[in-house]
Formats: sequence, C-alpha cells, structure tokens
Amino acid sequence: MTKKTTLKTYFLTGLLVLVPLGITVWVLGAVIGTMDQTLTLLPPSWRPAHLLGLSYDLPGIGALLTLAIVFVVGLFAQNFIGAKLVQWWESLLAHIPVVGPLYTSVKQVSDTLLSSNGNAFRRAVLIEYPRRESYTIAFLTGTPGGDVAEHLKGDYVSVYIPTTPNPTSGFFLMLPRTDVIELDMTVDVALKYIVSMGVVAPSVSARRPTEPPL
Repeated sequence: MTKKTTLKTYFLTGLLVLVPLGITVWVLGAVIGTMDQTLTLLPPSWRPAHLLGLSYDLPGIGALLTLAIVFVVGLFAQNFIGAKLVQWWESLLAHIPVVGPLYTSVKQVSDTLLSSNGNAFRRAVLIEYPRRESYTIAFLTGTPGGDVAEHLKGDYVSVYIPTTPNPTSGFFLMLPRTDVIELDMTVDVALKYIVSMGVVAPSVSARRPTEPPL
C-alpha cells in the first residue's frame, strides 16, 4: 500500500466516523433549538435565565418544558373530562373553513403513524417497481377504502414506496395483493436498508415476530 493510498484510507475512515456524528449532533441541535422556543410562552420573570440571574438562556431547558407539556396534555386527554374537551375542540376546528380540512387531514395522518394500534409501516414488502423484474422495498399501509375501493376489481392493498436516501418522500400505490411479497424483516431494518442504498444488508437476526398473513 502506497503512502498516497494510506492517506486516502485514513481520510475516508475519518469521514465515516465524523459524518454520522456531525449529522446526528446537527439534527439534535436543530430539534432542541426548536423545542427551546417553548420558553417564549413563559412570562420573562418566570424564565430560568431570569430566575438564575443569567444573561442567556440555558440550552435544553425549553426541550424539557416541551416534553413536560406533551406529557401533561397526554395525561389530561386520557381522563373522561379531558377526552370530552378534546372532542369538543376537534369538532370546533372541523367547522372552521380552511383550518378544518387541514387539521383533519394532519390528524388522520398522525393518528395512523403514531397510534399504537395503527397499521402504518407495520410490515415491509417487496414489489415490482418501477418496471417488471425490477424490485424495491415498500411498506404496507392498509387497504383501499371509500369510493376508490368501489372502482378496484379484486383484492388490493395500499403500500408506500420511500425514496433513497430520504425515506420521508416517496410514492403511494394500490396493488393487487398477489403482487406483494411479504418480507421477513422488521420495519426498522428495512428502513436502514433503504437509507443506506442497500449497503447495510439485513441479517438473519433482523427477522420480525410472527404475525398473521397479509
């Protein structure tokens, strides 16, 4: 191995170590910085910087306050009175032009993705896309419903095809159930496989728990 090759190897190794670390720190900083904006909801005299006699805000305090607010709201919404108030608030928003349809759409998506009993992204599947004999990994999101289902002849399922390396964008397709191949891997492992562009191959230990068939 020549000196030039050795230096290149060291440099690439350093990038492999520092790039993921740098991106992780950047994302955490952006998230915590956004959550710290919650401090602006407090009166100036109640803010930690004022109480401690500091001329600057302590980073992370707003994030803790945000987590506390989320916990308290969740605790409140779980009891009878809180659930009724949430229903009243959602009903009120639903009757406001523009705001109502937007809020309802966002709520439906968040309920699907965040609910513990939701079916979104529960299974990884293999489909032919974008042409025959060319395959990609997708995620089962459910079955077509409403007027759409009335126009589909046969048994169809809904799938989401994420893009690489950014899985937050992608395509939504409705395919015959017979064209979908169920994969024996967890959703987390499938996402890593997609984000890494196939570099991080799933291992045998990454198999998902046994579940009912599609």
